[in-house]
Amino acid sequence: MSDQHYGNHARYVPLFHFVTLPLILLAIIASVVNLVQHWADPQMHLSVALIFVLSLVAGLLSWFARSFALKAQDRAIRAEEGLRYFILTGKRMDTRLRLGQIIALRFAPDEEFIELVQRAVDEKLPAKEIKRAIEKWRKDHHRV
Repeated sequence: MSDQHYGNHARYVPLFHFVTLPLILLAIIASVVNLVQHWADPQMHLSVALIFVLSLVAGLLSWFARSFALKAQDRAIRAEEGLRYFILTGKRMDTRLRLGQIIALRFAPDEEFIELVQRAVDEKLPAKEIKRAIEKWRKDHHRV
């Protein structure tokens, strides 16, 4: 999908995937190499072990920070789209919809939304098919 479909989200994904993640992986690998090379020296045990632990902590911290933000965003999308469906129809959204389907439906404008929700439930459309069925995209500039 192009930047047109994903909005500003497309600008930030490369920052995490192509800069932050590789740097943290490089730090973990370098700390393992450092640990192996200097473990024979008893005076270096504490410092090399500390560097290794800190690099692992940095990796875990960045992973959990991103996954927690995405999980919170997914919950917000579920609530927003459920409210939108209720406003448009006066009914609750079908509970058979999976989260991936709901996330894909957020790009549908109100005119297409209700019909796509019904198709997604009836035909068990995967998220990619829902996105392909959208004719007029509604941008999402707030994705984490």
